[in-house]
Amino acid sequence: MQPKHNISEPSRDSPAEGRAPQQMDPANIAQIPGRIRELREVEEISAIDLARDIGLDAEEYAKYETGEKDIPISALYKIADCLGVDATVLFTGEDPRMDTASVCRRGQGVEIQRYPGYEFSSLAYNFKGRTLEPLLVYLDPSKLPAPPVTHYGQEFNYVIEGSIKVSVGAREYILEAGDSIYFDASLPHGQSALGAPSRFITIIQEK
Repeated sequence: MQPKHNISEPSRDSPAEGRAPQQMDPANIAQIPGRIRELREVEEISAIDLARDIGLDAEEYAKYETGEKDIPISALYKIADCLGVDATVLFTGEDPRMDTASVCRRGQGVEIQRYPGYEFSSLAYNFKGRTLEPLLVYLDPSKLPAPPVTHYGQEFNYVIEGSIKVSVGAREYILEAGDSIYFDASLPHGQSALGAPSRFITIIQEK
């Protein structure tokens, strides 16, 4: 049985109102770099070694661990894997508890990071050993799109609200509410809202 990690107390979200996903207490989000540093030190892994293992230079990784720079989702998964914990431990400070089914009520997802133009809400954070990561994503058209990212496996996007431009490799796709796309996530990809705030579900293959 995996040991329980009680690094910090998780927040309890209230039902969401409006368009954006429900947010965690900002103080809890700010604790993610500290959880990473604490777990890294417990495992006796140097910052330089962890940076190398996740494919970053030491200077950029140091900005993640100090909180100077937001940590992309793909990097959080790699860090969790290197530290031998579920990514939920980094998000909330506790191990996930469910292994049969995990229900996420409306507005009860856990915000796992802030990234320019994006807000992510994890919908399956309480399920142990998950191989897929479903996220509710809110896109703010008033902010510049984030640079394209790459990560392991495949990804599925389903638009709930608004109009979204999805770039995959050298191609771009315009999706409206009800449209979806499935693609190779090892190709550089990104999403941006067109004209108005937009929401979509993304399902990312973790392993």
